[in-house]
Amino acid sequence: MDFVFLLGRILYGGFFIVGGLNHFMHLGMMSGFVASKGVPAGKVAIVVSGLLIIFGGACIVLGCRPELGVLAIVVFLVPVTFMMHAYWQETEPMQRINQRVNFQKNLALLGAALMLLIIPRPWVLSWNIL
Repeated sequence: MDFVFLLGRILYGGFFIVGGLNHFMHLGMMSGFVASKGVPAGKVAIVVSGLLIIFGGACIVLGCRPELGVLAIVVFLVPVTFMMHAYWQETEPMQRINQRVNFQKNLALLGAALMLLIIPRPWVLSWNIL
C-alpha cells in the first residue's frame, strides 16, 4: 500500500507541478486570459500562482512538509476556482459547461488536498529533510 500512496502523491502533486510549469511556458497567453477575467497585474498573478502550485505539488510528491504544500494548493485553488471558473456568469452554453467542469474539478482537487492533512506524518516513502 505504501507504493500506491506514493503513486497517488506523484499523480496528484505532478498535476500541479505540470500546471505550474505551464504557467511559465504560456505566460503571455495566460496573462491575457486572467486579464479578461478582471485580474489586475496578470503576469504577476500567473508567476505567483505558478510558483505556488509548483511548490505545493513538489511538497506532495516528495512528502516534504506536505502541510505547506496543501496550504499553497488551497491558496491557489480557492480564488482561481471562484474567479476564473465562475460558470454562473457565462452566457454562452459551451463556455458555461466548460467553466462548470473546471469549477467542479477544482473543488475535487481542493477536497483531495484537504484530505491529505489527516494522513499521519511523516509519510512513508517521503523525503523528510525539514
